[in-house]
Amino acid sequence: MKGKNEQRAGLLYGVGAYGMWGLVPLFWPLLEPSGAVEILAHRMVWSLGVVGIALLALRRWAWIGELVRQPRKLGLITAAAAVISVNWGLYIWSVNNGHVVEASLGYFINPLVTIAMGVLLLGERLRPAQWAAVATGFAAVLVLAVGYGQPPWISLTLAFSFATYGLVKKKVGMGGLESLAAETAVLFVPALGFLLWLGARGDATFLAGGAGHGALLAATGLVTAIPLVCFGAAAIRVPLSVLGLLQYLAPVFQFTLGILYFHEEMPPERWAGFALVWVALMLLTWDALRTARRTRAQALRLAVRAAEVTAPTGTDSAYAADERTDPATPPSPASTKDPATGPAAPR
Repeated sequence: MKGKNEQRAGLLYGVGAYGMWGLVPLFWPLLEPSGAVEILAHRMVWSLGVVGIALLALRRWAWIGELVRQPRKLGLITAAAAVISVNWGLYIWSVNNGHVVEASLGYFINPLVTIAMGVLLLGERLRPAQWAAVATGFAAVLVLAVGYGQPPWISLTLAFSFATYGLVKKKVGMGGLESLAAETAVLFVPALGFLLWLGARGDATFLAGGAGHGALLAATGLVTAIPLVCFGAAAIRVPLSVLGLLQYLAPVFQFTLGILYFHEEMPPERWAGFALVWVALMLLTWDALRTARRTRAQALRLAVRAAEVTAPTGTDSAYAADERTDPATPPSPASTKDPATGPAAPR
């Protein structure tokens, strides 16, 4: 019962995390007239404050000393911070400039870009279904490029930056709160310096926009940290295969908002491109679920086989009992033991 409750809670945390990420396009327009770079700087500054308080409350600060003593890991954290700042800044700009649908496409194709980077950079081998998905995704980009009259650079930049961020984070190997704290700490001084520079020029909107506007800018820290906390809670409670399916909630919500709320245009060629992307994602999902089932089935067969090898059969037990009660009975071949190989296999 406890395990089921944990999984149910994990599923709710996962839906909450990806749901909040999917609905975040509703938040960024509230911060206008602040520009995307100013919003990004506030997001970095206030996020560090929020995660810092969380880490103090949880008493999880021992990792800081270990990180400072590892220059290579510090370099990776700096690279991750630079890449995610590009991703965050471009996404905010896209939403506030009428490109919500194109931004959602970036997160739809992100799994395909991640797979392609695994092949090109890590030498990973793909299964046929994965090759088909990547090829379909490439065809979708071509269709969208023809429809837009140029490559969908917003989608591609978002996808490649987030895939690169994931690759770097995999090498860093830190928890969600810790890594966010380290990344925002790296960016804190430049972000704060930019905000002070804006204030000195008289272009800052933090105080000029009134108390409500200032509160909304400060809330960027919560908007960043809360979904991440929910994601971390989900990751330890549900299988990765479930998280892999939940990740599509965010771009689905963003795509729906782009059409129904922001009323962005969807000409036929854009529908065709998105349809190809969705076909590619269905191929990936089908292949992942099939592989997971095969892996579980193989693990079950191995467990059963190991149990059969180690557990004595009823006949062998009877022989052992006869041998203990009748000293004149010679040992049966099946009951003899080889010191080198252990017990003989049961008949």
